[in-house]
Amino acid sequence: MNLTKTSNPVFGKKFLNQELVTDGKVMTVQGTINKTLLLFGLLLAGAYYTWNIFFSATTIEAAQTVIYPWMIGSAIAGFVIAIATSFMRKLSPYLAPLYAVVEGLFLGAISAFFEAMYPGIVLQSVGLTMAVFFTMLFLYKTQIIKVTRKFFMGVMAATFGIGIFYLIGFILSLFGIQVGILYGNSLMSIGLSLVIVVIAALNLVLDFAFIDDAAQSGAPKYMEWYGAFGLMVTLVWLYIEILRLLAKISSRN
Repeated sequence: MNLTKTSNPVFGKKFLNQELVTDGKVMTVQGTINKTLLLFGLLLAGAYYTWNIFFSATTIEAAQTVIYPWMIGSAIAGFVIAIATSFMRKLSPYLAPLYAVVEGLFLGAISAFFEAMYPGIVLQSVGLTMAVFFTMLFLYKTQIIKVTRKFFMGVMAATFGIGIFYLIGFILSLFGIQVGILYGNSLMSIGLSLVIVVIAALNLVLDFAFIDDAAQSGAPKYMEWYGAFGLMVTLVWLYIEILRLLAKISSRN
């Protein structure tokens, strides 16, 4: 499926043609790969920093006290930067690296929390995330999974539904109401997490298709950063969901 033919403004041909390429520099798949690797390196650097802060503390209680502001602050900052990047794509060469660092700080902090509770869970989560990434890339490249219009709309609708569900759960938690299926470790909760992991994985296929279509359409060079940013957002989401899924399973043992 050519995503430039959809009505979605993010992938639409109208958007890709808004900026005329006058300097001969256009988006390429290889350029996007290079920038994705750079963003991944920045994310790891940020994660290493907060991970060290946590495990350098003398006690778990002290570690939690020190790392909590980092986790909350980076989560808010990452969300704001992600929204800004989505609406100001021309600034993605500057905002995408900043997002990677900030999100790395968040992932390092939250990963340390989970690792303290369930030793070994972070390595398992990282391994599974990479395995899912390369599996989805293989399925996309071999066209075992084809991005048709129905597939695109279905994944987008499911992703939007998950976002609404999380938002409702967050609002209810502000009033002291916990949604058990979101945060518990029941079989239904584990099943829901598994479904969310699958939806996050399918979003990777949409990212691959977007990068291919944008490059073929002669999108501006800065779109390499935007494509890399989109991949990072999905990978971060996938990793967190896998981490939560494994934590739910571990807590039942």
